[in-house]
Amino acid sequence: MTITFLFCDVEDSTGLLTRLGDEYLDVLGDVRKLVRSAVSDAGGQEIECRGDEAFCIFDAPADAATAAIEIQRAFRNHDWPHDERVRIRLGMHTGEAERSGSGYVGIDVHRAARICQAAHGGQVLASEEAARPLGPIARTLGEYQFHGLREPERVYQLAADDLPAQFPPLRNAHEHTRATRVVIADDSTLLREGLARLLEEAEIEVVGQARNAGELLLKVRSYNPDVAIVDIRMPPTQTDEGIRAAREIRAKYPATGVLVLSQHVAHTYATELLSDSAEGLGYLLKDRVSDIDEFTAAVRRVGEGGSALDPLVVSELVGRSRRDDPVSDLTPREREVLELMAEGRSNQAICGRLFISPRAVEKHVTSIFAKLGLPAAPEDHRRVLAVLRFLGS
Repeated sequence: MTITFLFCDVEDSTGLLTRLGDEYLDVLGDVRKLVRSAVSDAGGQEIECRGDEAFCIFDAPADAATAAIEIQRAFRNHDWPHDERVRIRLGMHTGEAERSGSGYVGIDVHRAARICQAAHGGQVLASEEAARPLGPIARTLGEYQFHGLREPERVYQLAADDLPAQFPPLRNAHEHTRATRVVIADDSTLLREGLARLLEEAEIEVVGQARNAGELLLKVRSYNPDVAIVDIRMPPTQTDEGIRAAREIRAKYPATGVLVLSQHVAHTYATELLSDSAEGLGYLLKDRVSDIDEFTAAVRRVGEGGSALDPLVVSELVGRSRRDDPVSDLTPREREVLELMAEGRSNQAICGRLFISPRAVEKHVTSIFAKLGLPAAPEDHRRVLAVLRFLGS
C-alpha cells in the first residue's frame, strides 16, 4: 500500500539531556505532545515513539507536509526551560510498505528515515515522491547519495514564510554528481576509441560514437548528451561538415554543449561559432587532448554551460581585432585576465595562473566590464558578453 512516512527527532538530544538533567523528562514530554498534536490535527497516525524520535504515517503527502510545518512552528513558539532552543528535524517520503505487527517494513521506510537523518534542526526534508504533489512549497536541494541506499535521492526542502530557509549542507549524505554524457564524432576509429577510453577513465560517460555529421545528429537527437565532441572536418568532403553539424546542434539542441576539435586554428570557423554565444562551447586543438586533465576539465566545463577555448585560438582571434576596439583600452594585466576568461577559467583559476589575489582578479574583472561598456543587468551574463566582445570585435 502507498503511504507517506514522516520521521522526526530532536537535534542534539544528548546535549539537551546533559544541560537540563532531570528537567529533560519534562522537555521530552512537551516534544511528544507537540508532535502528536500536529500529526493528529493533520489526520496522521503515530506508529512508533522512541525517546525523542517519532515515526508517523499519512494518507497523502499534503497532510504530512502540513503536520511537519506545524511541528516546526510549534517548536519555535514553545516556551522551553532556561531559554533552550529545542530544534527538531523531519523527513518524509511517499512509497510502499508492508504491515508487520504494529509497524511497517520496507525499503521506503528506510528511505524516509535516511532523509530525516540528513536534516538539521528546524528543517523539513522530503523525497521527490513526497514533494511532487506539494507545488512551490517544496524546493529542490539536488541529488544526494545516502548510506545503504543503492540509488541517489533527489531531496527537497519544505518552505514557509515564517520558518528558516537557510541551513548547512545535509548531514550523513554527499551530493550526487551525475556523470557528464558525451557523443564523439570523428571519422578516425582510432581517435574515437582513444578519446572514449580517456573520457571513461575520467568517469565521463560516452553514450555514442559517430563517423560523420549525419550519424552525429542522430546520436545527439537520440541520446540527448551533455556534450558533442566534433571533429571540424568529416566525410564526405573533409571540409566544414563538422562546423555545420556543430551549428545545427547549437540551434536545435541548445541543452547540448559543443566541443570542436581541430588540427589547426581556423579563424573563420571559430568566429562563426562564437557569433551568437560562447556558452556551452569549446574549440580546442587536437594537440590539447594529450593533456588529459585539461581536456576532461574542458569537456565538463562545456557540459555545464561554460566555455573552453584553446589559448592559441584566443591569441589568433585577438590578433585580428580592430584598432578602434574598446579592448585596446585594457591594461596588459586586464588583457591577461580577459584572455583567461575567454579560455573558460574561473576567478580562482585566474588567481593561480597569474599569482594574484582574488580581490585583485575581481578588481580587474570589474574594470574590464566598465571599459567594454557592460553594465550589470539581470538578463545578461557579463562574463560571456565580455568574451564575445573580446574575440569577435
